[in-house]
Amino acid sequence: MTVHFIGAGPGAPDLLTLRGRELIAACPVCLYAGSLVPPQVLQYCPPGARLVDTAPLSLEDIIEEMRAAHAQGLDVARLHSGDLSVWSATGEQLSALRTLGIPYTITPGVPSFAAAAAALGCELTVPGQSQSVVLTRLQGRASPVPPSESLTAFARTGATLAIHLSVHALAQVVEQLTPLYGADCPVAVVWRASWPDEQVVRATLATVLEVAAGKGPPHTAIIFVGRNLDPALSGRSRLYASDYDRRHRRRVASSGLSDHSGQASGEGACASS
Repeated sequence: MTVHFIGAGPGAPDLLTLRGRELIAACPVCLYAGSLVPPQVLQYCPPGARLVDTAPLSLEDIIEEMRAAHAQGLDVARLHSGDLSVWSATGEQLSALRTLGIPYTITPGVPSFAAAAAALGCELTVPGQSQSVVLTRLQGRASPVPPSESLTAFARTGATLAIHLSVHALAQVVEQLTPLYGADCPVAVVWRASWPDEQVVRATLATVLEVAAGKGPPHTAIIFVGRNLDPALSGRSRLYASDYDRRHRRRVASSGLSDHSGQASGEGACASS
């Protein structure tokens, strides 16, 4: 028996990974975060599977479900939204399973910030502008944020910020970031990326409170802040430059000829932008 922790992706059921879908289909027990995992994902569960919405449960209740399945020799699909590596509360569950000696696996999922960037149709790292993206959040009731990880601390780097779980405090985000990014800095808010009711707002730090007012639910949104969001930016990396040598595409400067050495181009492999 194994508990399979599966990143269910940002919402759209066809953004579930193949591995995740196959594991769901093989598990007679499915524990899922019903407030965030869409019901369409549950269609991959086998007929007669025990489906448990963990939204109203405590950690102890969830672990008891896993322990009971273990006693019966039943594999469990444990579904969390997005990817499991950030803000998933999997760490405490894994710790409990290790204590109980219950085996588990972890299958990554499409992260919500990636789906939100796709909705915007943009690359979050722009050559010559910023090459870093910070995934962060404001302090909430469930999880404190260390002072060294405040929005203002990250803003001093000039990186693009992907602010999760904070749209209810958008005014606070604007107040903290405007002195460092400037009132004209681009902002985008994406609610429920990849869901049928996805909403996208583009604005600046000066206008986002007005533009976003009344839009989307009070949660499940990502706020992007950074100069890289400006669609007018067109920085070009060296990756596809005609005179740029890399492992799978050697250029002979004197002749302009390519030496492919019988290998595929391997776009992006062993190269950085």
